[in-house]
Amino acid sequence: MPQLVLASTSPYRRELLARLKVEFEVVPPGVDEGHRPGESAADRALRLATAKALAVSERHPRALVIGSDQVAACGGEALDKPGDAARCRAQLTRLSGHSAEFYTACVLLGTHPPAHLAHVDTTTVVFRKLAADEIGRYVERERPFDCAGGFKAEGSGIALFECIESHDPTALIGLPLIWLAGALRAAGYALP
Repeated sequence: MPQLVLASTSPYRRELLARLKVEFEVVPPGVDEGHRPGESAADRALRLATAKALAVSERHPRALVIGSDQVAACGGEALDKPGDAARCRAQLTRLSGHSAEFYTACVLLGTHPPAHLAHVDTTTVVFRKLAADEIGRYVERERPFDCAGGFKAEGSGIALFECIESHDPTALIGLPLIWLAGALRAAGYALP
């Protein structure tokens, strides 16, 4: 089997991939994640996942490389990682009582054996009406500053929602494992 490499700096993606019990290396892709004018959230996620996989594949040409990216949007407006408490509170206030879509792209790229598989998973999160004190408590407790949307569904952020509509619950955390497991099996990995 070729070496498996995760092109990522995300601890969440690393933890998710470890669930599949395959050996892999993590390599930071060093890709500019800036917006492009007129680019949809789904297109941006796929572009960045592909760019990450390509960047690492150039440095590891005999490896099978996984690139992934997630872009969230509410009402057509992209939601970036908040970065700090004030922006996190503002983002959650904006999301209160609304739905947001999370586009999680995953690309599996390799030359030996040749592979170029790509997928975009869409998850819809419906937020309940949130009071300012609930948002404040949540942000203080969880500090989800490095998460698109400003929450962690795998943590206490789950209490912020009315529902989640998804085909793959791991996609919301950052890596669609159902699709990726199938792609890895197609590439010859023995997964349950």
